[in-house]
Parts: sequence; C-alpha cells; structure tokens
Amino acid sequence: MKKKEIKNERKTLPKSPTSIQGFDEITEGGLPKGRPTLICGEAGCGKTLFAMEFIVRGATLYNEPGVFISFEETEKELTANVASLGFDLDKLVKQKKIWLEHIDVERGEIDGSNEYDLKGLFVRIHNAIETIGAKRVVLDTIESLFSVLPNETVLRTELRRLFGWLKKKGVTAIITGEKGNGTLTRQGLEEYVSDCVILLDHRVEEQASIRRLRIVKYRGSTHGTNEYPFLIDEDGFSVLPVTSLGLNHIASEERVSTGIPRLDRMLSGEGYFRGSTILVSGTAGTGKTSIAAQFVEAACKRGESVLYFSLEESPSQFLRNMSSIGLDLEQYVKKGLLHLHATRPTFHGLEHHLTTSIKLINKIKPQIVVLDPIDGFLTAGNHSQVKIMLLRLVDFLKMQNITAFFASLTFAGTNQELTDLSITSLIDTWLLLRDIEIGGERNRGLYILKSRGMSHSNQIREFKLTSHGIELLNVFVGPEGVLTGSARLSKEAQINEEQLMREQEIENKEFEIERKREVMEAQIVLLRSEFDSQKSQAINVIGNKTARNERFSEDEAKMAKSRKGDIEPNVIEGKKLSAKVVTLNKVQKKILQKLSDKNDV
Repeated sequence: MKKKEIKNERKTLPKSPTSIQGFDEITEGGLPKGRPTLICGEAGCGKTLFAMEFIVRGATLYNEPGVFISFEETEKELTANVASLGFDLDKLVKQKKIWLEHIDVERGEIDGSNEYDLKGLFVRIHNAIETIGAKRVVLDTIESLFSVLPNETVLRTELRRLFGWLKKKGVTAIITGEKGNGTLTRQGLEEYVSDCVILLDHRVEEQASIRRLRIVKYRGSTHGTNEYPFLIDEDGFSVLPVTSLGLNHIASEERVSTGIPRLDRMLSGEGYFRGSTILVSGTAGTGKTSIAAQFVEAACKRGESVLYFSLEESPSQFLRNMSSIGLDLEQYVKKGLLHLHATRPTFHGLEHHLTTSIKLINKIKPQIVVLDPIDGFLTAGNHSQVKIMLLRLVDFLKMQNITAFFASLTFAGTNQELTDLSITSLIDTWLLLRDIEIGGERNRGLYILKSRGMSHSNQIREFKLTSHGIELLNVFVGPEGVLTGSARLSKEAQINEEQLMREQEIENKEFEIERKREVMEAQIVLLRSEFDSQKSQAINVIGNKTARNERFSEDEAKMAKSRKGDIEPNVIEGKKLSAKVVTLNKVQKKILQKLSDKNDV
C-alpha cells in the first residue's frame, strides 16, 4: 500500500506592520507581534525616530494605541522634535491613541539600599497600557534605565525580567539601546534576550555621510540579510530595499522615439525599447546632454512625464543652454511634464542620493528618468560603491518599466568603449559619441555600440548641433575612414560636380538626338517635296498621253466607223495607261509610309 503524503501547512509568524517605507518588505510584514525588538546603534543613527514612527503609524493607520516611555527626553521635547515630520503628538495624546511619558531615573534613588527593583516601572507601564488599551510599547533608551546599576548580575536579572514581562503582556515592544564597544549594545545582553535585533548604522566615508540598516536576527521568520540604505527626511524614516530586487521584470515590446528621426532609423526605424536603459558616453563637448535633451523633448511632446537629475548644471543653466539648439524645454516645466532636480554629488552620500531619487520617482511617477552625468557620483564614493548604487537604481527602474537615460564622460586617449564605472553590462542601448579629427578639424561622430533586442546600424554618423536641434548628416567614406567637416563638404562638392557633369552629358546627348531628328525631318520634307514635284510631272505626262490616246482612239473609232473597221487594240492601250497611274499612286503611298516610320523613330 502506498503511504499517503501528508502536507503540512506552513504557519507564518504574526507580525505588526510598521508602515515605514521599505522596512516591512525586507522583514516580510513588520516586527514580531507580541514580542520585544531591540533597535541598537550609535547616537544619532535614528533609533528614537524609528520607534516613534512605529508608535504613530500604529495608532493612526492600524488603530493600535501605543505607549512611548522615554528615559532621556521630556514629553515636550519629543513633541517638538517630531512636529517637523507632521506628527501631532498632543492631538494623539488627547485622543488617547498615544501615551507619552518621561521617566527620570536618578542614581541616588538606588544607592541607599543597594537594591534595584523594576516593579514600579512595571506598574507604570501596566497602567498606561490599560488606560488606552495599548498594543505597542516603546522604551527609549534602556541604557538610561540600567546605567545606575553597579552590579552586573543584578543587571542581567532585571533585563531578563523586563523582556519576559513585556512578552507576557502580549504587546509588540521596541527597546532602543546604544551600541557598545565590539558589541551590539553596551551591556552585551539585550541582543540575546530579544526576538528581533535591528542594527542602525551612521557612518562617514570620504567625508560622505551614509546611513544603513541591517537585521541581525529575527526569530521565527525569514528576512533580508543585506545592509539596506535608509533615509531620514521631512517624511520620516524610509528604507530602500533595492538589494532584494531580482531579474524578474517584464521586458516591454513598445518603442519610444529618440527625438532624432535619423537616429530612430539607425535603431531599426523605431527608437529605444520602453523600460530599457540607455547610455550615451563621450568626451567633453561631444553633445551628450544635447542628445539627452532631444530625447526629453520627444517624451514631453508625447505627453509623458520626465524626471531629469542634473549633477553639473542648475535648472536655469540647463534650460538656457538647450534653447541655443532650438529646444524650448521651459514650456514643459511650466506644464508639469518636465521635473528638474539639480544637486551636487558631494552634497550627500551615495545612499542618500539613491533614496532621494527613489522617493522622487515614487512621488512623480515619470515614464523617463535622466541622470546626467553618472560619473559625478565618483566624487561621493569609490567605483565599487557607485556601481552598486547604479545597479540598484537600474533594477528599480526596470521593475517600474521606466526608461532610463544615463550620460557618462570618457577621456580622450583612452579606450572609449569602456566607462569609468564599468556598468556597460547593465546597459541595453549604448550610444558612443566621439571627436573625429581630419584635416586639422574636430567634428562630432555618433555610432551605436550595442542595442539589445533589435538590429541597428553599424555606421559612424557625423552630427551637428544646429539652431533647430541635432542633425545627423550623410555618410561619406574616404581612404582614412568617415569624412567629416571640410573633408565631407569637399566630398559633397565633388559628388555634386560629378552629378552636374553627368546631367550636362545627358543634356548634350538629348540635344544631339534632337538635332539629328530635325535634320532627318528636314530631309523628309525635302524628299516629299521632290517626290510631289516628280509625281506632279509624271501625272501631267500620263494625263497628256492619256488625253492624246483618247483623242487618237476617238479619231480612230470615227475612222473605223466610217471604214467599218476594229477598235479593240486602242481600247487595251488606254486601260494600260490608267493602270500606270494607279501604280504610281501606290508607290507614293509606300514612300510616304516609310518616311513616316523613320520620323517616329
């Protein structure tokens, strides 16, 4: 007998959502429900803000009242500190959605008896929980609570009691702790008695500030194990879980115009794929920003939203410069289609730039994102860090089916088919701009190095920045390669001259044929005139002979009649003369027909 397979349904750990952007994704739902979580890190890394947002979001979004016990900041200080984030704690306290309390622990209160008992704290927390029916509790920070304990054994005992008591109450608790020397916390015990431990890190590398979050442990649940960048701004705490993104985005078949008709034709006649990543690279002054702006204008004309990150030019300077080549982009800014975001790469760390970019993209929801130039980020991080950042950004944009356009600077004398960041494997379409130096001139050239999923031109095309935009020129190839500038103009003049000579030769041939035709027609007229003259003479001779023959026949007939004779021979002679006249007319017709055929030829 076959054994029946028993399928066990997997049970998931109940969780309390935080509604902190990105955090619930990497924890697959939030913090463990009814269990304590330790948030640890150095001063200023965002522990208190994380805990406060957890309490406020729970009260306002999930109808879970919360208790916030602070051992450092007063109620007034907390209320003022988070007001800039839009949190009205006074209102929430009046509505009994939040219990906000400051407890000041004095060392002198303990030294007298050398005893330390948390029963009083438990009573106060219990009272707060029962008063508002709290489901969430925050203790900030635990070092202030236990820093007065001289005995390490007592400290460990009280820590275990505190965490155990919170579990028995069934509340989802956050305890914040300061990072120790070589340990996650100063006491080195909290991380072991906590069911979930989250480490916040605020580091400075090469004068750039970087904030990162890592889930050290999470009992009973899978979770992301990477370091995730996070941002603290006017919207609160946000985590960017882009390292969890995979290669599961859907590739679009839709095509979008480059804004340059002849470049569209080079890309199999239709332009870029929607949702693809485009890179235009070249040395300084080759026209990278102009090609990006041409693409932006085409998108705005289609009514699409565009987000343009400028790392070198201010919005005003960018708009002014593009107007010089006939691109009036300011009108699209006023219409709300073009959004310009300009900032120096050194103003923030890479993670801050990344999280800010993602937030703007989520807010604006553009169809096109332009980053010009990506090399600017090298001033805020090393090659590896910038590459990782761009990988995260590209993955995010592909998941959103957003077309990305990057500009990259290369340097003369180097292999221009390599970028400083080595991100070409991330690129779907790569346009390479180069200076072509011929005859003492430097001119701009463009060719498509690669374009995944389509056939494309392999020609190097010269292009010009004109008052009406970018113009791709015809290809002329000489012994040294593609001809540009004066060499191209000289070649064009030569081709035009050869074409003119061919046209003149054709005109000469046509004139010669026409002249011969006229000579032939004149000869035909002369022959016809001579023929008509001879015909007239012949007809006159024949007519005279016929008349004489008729008179002779009449005379002969009269004579025969008088003599009673035969007139048969004379009658026959008259018929022969008539036949000659008919034959003469037929000959004339044949000659005229032949002359007419020659005239047609």
